[in-house]
Parts: sequence; C-alpha cells; structure tokens
Amino acid sequence: MIGIPCYDFVTVLMRPSGRLSERKDAVKLYPETEPYERGTLDVGDGQLLYWEVCGNPEGKTALVLHGGPGSGCTPFWRRYFDSDAYRVVLFDQRGCGRSRPHASEPDTDLSVNTTQHLLEDIEKLRRHLGVERWLVLGGSWGSTLGLAYAERHPERVSELVLFGVVTTTRREVEWVTRGVGRLFPKEWHRFREGVPEEERDGDLSAAYGRLLQHPDPEVRERAARDWCDWEEAHVRLRSDQPPNPRYRDPAFRMAFARLVTHYWSHAAFLEEGVLLAQADRLSGIPGVLVHGRLDVSSPLDVPWELARAWSRAELVVIEGAGHSGHSGMEEAIVAATDRFAGRA
Repeated sequence: MIGIPCYDFVTVLMRPSGRLSERKDAVKLYPETEPYERGTLDVGDGQLLYWEVCGNPEGKTALVLHGGPGSGCTPFWRRYFDSDAYRVVLFDQRGCGRSRPHASEPDTDLSVNTTQHLLEDIEKLRRHLGVERWLVLGGSWGSTLGLAYAERHPERVSELVLFGVVTTTRREVEWVTRGVGRLFPKEWHRFREGVPEEERDGDLSAAYGRLLQHPDPEVRERAARDWCDWEEAHVRLRSDQPPNPRYRDPAFRMAFARLVTHYWSHAAFLEEGVLLAQADRLSGIPGVLVHGRLDVSSPLDVPWELARAWSRAELVVIEGAGHSGHSGMEEAIVAATDRFAGRA
C-alpha cells in the first residue's frame, strides 16, 4: 500500500501531487467544458446509451462513472479534469439521464439492468470510441462499478480514482437502510413507516422496490418521495444544508428510486464481498481512494479494507467531509487526476 494519509484541507492542501500544495489560491475544480462529440449507442436489450466526449481529442482518455445508481452524468463531472490533458468520456447508465428507455416509466424493464449489463455496456462503449485503456473515475455507486470493471478488465484500466467509496454489499445496504437510522431516528422512523407494516422488519430496499411497481401512480410517487427524503437525510452532512434540487424533478425522483432499490435489494448483483476478495486483480493498477471522515452513509472501514488489500492504492481521508460535496474532496480528486496526467 502506498500510504493512507489524512488531510485537513482547512490548513493543508493535497500534498502527494505537489500541484495544489504550493498555491494559496489553488483552483479546486477546472472550468466546465462542452462536449465536442456525443451520441447514443445501441447496446442491445432495447437500450440506447447517451455518451459524450469533451476535452482534448489527443489527450489521456478518462471514463466517468456516475453514482446512484440512476443519478446520470452531469456537466459537473467534467470539472475534475484538465481539458488540455484529458479526453473525458461520460455516459448515462441504463435507465437514467438521457439514456432510453428511462426508469421513470413504470413499464421500463429493469431485469436487463444489472451490474453485469453495465460492465458489458462499458466495454461496448470503449470499443465504439476506439479506446485501448483509460483512467476510470467513479463516485459512490460509480466506485462499485469502477472496481467491478477494473477487476474484470484490468488490462483496460490505466488508473482508478474513486471517491465516496462503496462496494454495495448486503452489509453496506443493511447499514444505509437500517443501521444509520440510529443517527437520524426521526427521519428513519418516517422512512420505515413508508412501507407496509408486515415488511418493516425485512429488506427495506426490496419493500420500496415493490411499492415503486404498484399499479397506483400515487403509491409509486409517494414511495419515490419517501425514498429520496431518506437519501437526503443520511447523505447531507448538516441538517441546515439546502435540499438537493434534483429531487424536485418527478422523473428523476422515480428513476433514481427505482434503480437504487433495484440494485440495493440485489446487493449490486455481485457475490457478497467479491470486490474486496478479488482486489489482488488490481495489483497492476495505481489508484487513489478519496473518502470523508464523516461519511455516515458509507463508513470509512470499506475503503480502509480495500486499500489494505490493494497494493497500489492510496487512501486519502478528508477530515470534516461527508459522502460528497466537500471542497477538500474536490481538491483531492483534482490532485489525483492531475498526477495521473503527469501535470503534478
């Protein structure tokens, strides 16, 4: 293991890269750039994936894996990369964003939306764009997908940059749907009360998944709201933070809730603990794991154990940060992409 440093970005900037440590006015994120190429890719099963490429056509290729599942890839992700150094590939995973069919539609079939399908989609997109190897960046659910991809296709991954690191095991799902409720008792009580009484002591993600397939649209909408309210409760670092505006969109709300419950109730369609057990497959890949010390949604023990098992991983712990949205995390991610671009 390269090391497991811990930085407080109030007083110390990211030192491993050298780039951000010497300037008090260091830029946390790069300016947003517009795609120079975009399209849709037919990956089979009636699925059309939206993809886009921005940055330098001759630069180092990087792939972005968004979170959720179901969040979609927003322009903000482009800002983690120096557009002069990188050719950045972004896409919306099955069922969300600009990909079609959209999971907000009740008749959209989720049986063809699994981790295995997404891994195949990534390979089809790689071949479509003529990429030999790429840096893979993923956050939250995207870190699970990035690890699964790198372990299946290590020869295709030059580096991994992951943040808000999760492996979506049943243990982790049980924590985020039940255990963490000890920190948010009022919000968790409301979340638990949202499912039928006979299901409240079982798999809450599966129970919500069933509500989200109910024939009554009002039942489906209420379940989507309750699910997203719980997401807000455990992800926000402080209760006085403003609500995430994406949850105001009914289509986003429904697709997000359907996809998250679908993946969580099946523990990401992966064998329990397999990503940690097969971390030796990453031995040829350098990586950086960025995680908030105060991430109660996804406790620090997951990336800690991963860094112990992955010989070339560096775990950067950000004091005062939760699951995402902290300036220190953003600086650490940019420092990692700068370093891997040779811009340190």
